[in-house]
Amino acid sequence: MATVLLFGGLKLRLLAGNLRGDVQRKLGFVFTLIMAVVLALLGFLLMALLRLAPHDVAADLVTVAYALFFVGWMVVPLLAFGLDDTLDPARLSLFPLRTRELAVGLFTASATGVWPAATLVVTAGALAGLATGVDGVLLGVPAVLLQFALCLVTSRLVTTSLSGAMRTRRGRDVLAVSAIFVVLLAQLPNLVLNRGLGDPAALLHGTASFLRWTPPGMAAHAMAAGGLTGLAEVAILAVVVLVVGWLWIKALSRALVMPDASTRAASVRRESGLADRFLPDGPLAAVVTKELKYTRREPRFRVSWFVAIVVTVVLAFSLTSNGAPVGSWVPVLLTASGATMIALQSGNAYGLDGPSLWMNVVACGSEQGLRTDLAGRHLAHALLATPLLAALAVAAGLYTGHPGAIVPAMLAGWGALGIGLGVGAVTSVTIPYTVPERLNAFSGAAPGQGGQAFASSIGALLGIVALSLPFVVALVFGALWVLVLAPFYGLLAEVLGRRLAAKIGFGRLPELVAAVSRPT
Repeated sequence: MATVLLFGGLKLRLLAGNLRGDVQRKLGFVFTLIMAVVLALLGFLLMALLRLAPHDVAADLVTVAYALFFVGWMVVPLLAFGLDDTLDPARLSLFPLRTRELAVGLFTASATGVWPAATLVVTAGALAGLATGVDGVLLGVPAVLLQFALCLVTSRLVTTSLSGAMRTRRGRDVLAVSAIFVVLLAQLPNLVLNRGLGDPAALLHGTASFLRWTPPGMAAHAMAAGGLTGLAEVAILAVVVLVVGWLWIKALSRALVMPDASTRAASVRRESGLADRFLPDGPLAAVVTKELKYTRREPRFRVSWFVAIVVTVVLAFSLTSNGAPVGSWVPVLLTASGATMIALQSGNAYGLDGPSLWMNVVACGSEQGLRTDLAGRHLAHALLATPLLAALAVAAGLYTGHPGAIVPAMLAGWGALGIGLGVGAVTSVTIPYTVPERLNAFSGAAPGQGGQAFASSIGALLGIVALSLPFVVALVFGALWVLVLAPFYGLLAEVLGRRLAAKIGFGRLPELVAAVSRPT
């Protein structure tokens, strides 16, 4: 009991500590609290309204919802690994607690907070919408609590078991790609329904029938059926929770004594890259080489590139899933959208450099030096993005059945890339922010800089759209030939944006270093 009170109090103190930060952190905490309360009330209401639906449909919906909660609690904490220190057992290994005491404390910390409380409220809403009779309510209460406990202990089992791998760069890469695939798979039912490949009611019933014998399905069926069957399912669910909890304790005990794989020595080899072969020695080649190595080694770079491709793929399926004729403008739109997503990565070009940016400041003794630095970053982006956009244009043209639109789409993509790089150079020096150095490929801005990150992204997107309007208007009137000028227009936008960024940035290099070096 003392451990529960201790860890619960510590978690509440950590939450209350958000109210002692700067204004941005306070606003962020208040916004999160309001969102959690609104979603909890809305979820409870939607669950309660299932009382108006046929009983079998309501049971199917609760079964699927409970399964989604279960999967969400397994996946989302992995995305937060490196952001929440309580998820990594290595940070708690020096606590003077036995493994079982530490497990009780970590379970308490997991159950304390606005989002766990919101999950419990929504889960409990199924009682109002599904339980029938006294036995349904009596079995529904422990079913809800066991479902909530199962989500927590399974989440802890997954994060604890993978904690050693998650501290390595390879493990973070695998997580990043897996998380994006999960997001992509979440769009699969919507795409299937839009293509008319299935009846929604039949799809729901088939999915619920498949999930019926899973632990979340048993929790939903127990409160729906009641009686001895429901009692047996609650008993089985309790046994599953105990077994998963026991496995978690074993994994925690092992994680506390195993060596950290991320501290093993890595081999260092001498290598020569593309820039070394084709560019003369100098600052430009050095920046290009550094950026290409960052892209290859830094998980957050690879996540951004992969997200751009995935978003374009999802957009392609969405635009072609309603059965309507696909116009020749669709490949152009898809390629330009992919180019925009890639170019948005340059909207905070110095964020990942962090405190080490001071070396760039020392090397850039003039506006020309800063222009060269930006040119190297843009050239590295272009070396990767240009062939990628060409392949994307070919794929989009063939997929939509308009091979004649491949060349216009390719030209539009290269033009959008140049515009995005030019706009990104300006936002990089006017609205810079820190990208936290954490074991997480999905980390955003440093605490208190969420507003800058949002303004930088929106500002860059609006700038790209505004500069692309001449081509958008021409395409609306069917003047596809204007896309011949798109690459040259994009190159002009990149050069002018880089020059403007160098003029603005050179005068505020100290502020730029301070903005990207905030403690996280």
